[in-house]
Amino acid sequence: MKRTAWVVAAVLLAAPSASAAAADDGPGPLGTTVVASGGRPFARIGALFGADRAGRLAGGHFCTASVVHSPHHDLVVTAAHCLEGADGTDLVFVPGYRDGKAPHGVWHVRRQFLPDGWAAGQDEDSDVAFAVLDPRGGREVEDVVGAYRFVAGTAVGATAVTLTGYPNAREAPVTCSNRPRAHSATQQRLTCPGFTGGTSGSPWVNGDGEVVGVLGGHEQGGTTADVSYSVVLGREAAALYREASADP
Repeated sequence: MKRTAWVVAAVLLAAPSASAAAADDGPGPLGTTVVASGGRPFARIGALFGADRAGRLAGGHFCTASVVHSPHHDLVVTAAHCLEGADGTDLVFVPGYRDGKAPHGVWHVRRQFLPDGWAAGQDEDSDVAFAVLDPRGGREVEDVVGAYRFVAGTAVGATAVTLTGYPNAREAPVTCSNRPRAHSATQQRLTCPGFTGGTSGSPWVNGDGEVVGVLGGHEQGGTTADVSYSVVLGREAAALYREASADP
């Protein structure tokens, strides 16, 4: 369960090797996890905190989320289990979070959207959610850091993806590229080391800048650091995105 805040595990950052195959659409060798750079496009990915940690961020993050394009420029996607128990007003999103600092500001969640399958019974095939953020200083989050496109209905493993997230035991994001594989008709899996507690909600981004997966789903994202899961984004996820995007 990769959302769990009390999981403390050393993140094994695999060293690149000459024999590792280059990722089709990712930044480095397949299956190699490294600390993400501090620049774009990683600024679109951030950590989730309780609102009570807004003034003391260091060590307080518990999940990952990313900005996705929407008409109002105010939307992030994460795993549904990351928002479980939250009322939509007690969370903040910090894009580009690193070492206790918020280089692009602290953004308060105004409203959250969870699919019916998760709300009714925590169905692992419905483990994706969206949160709408309040503006900050008269600007929307997408206008500050940019956004990925959220795309449902893509073929699993059509291209390599880049997975980026915030392990609880680290104060900077880690990133890894690899090609997803089908776990079942409704779940996909990705082999990348070092994705421990806190990385739930991490986006799976293809070479076209599209979010085609969100770390979660089976076993709430996986019980080992080396294999992560995502719901296969289909009709339910697409409908939820349309609903969240229409929020005024």
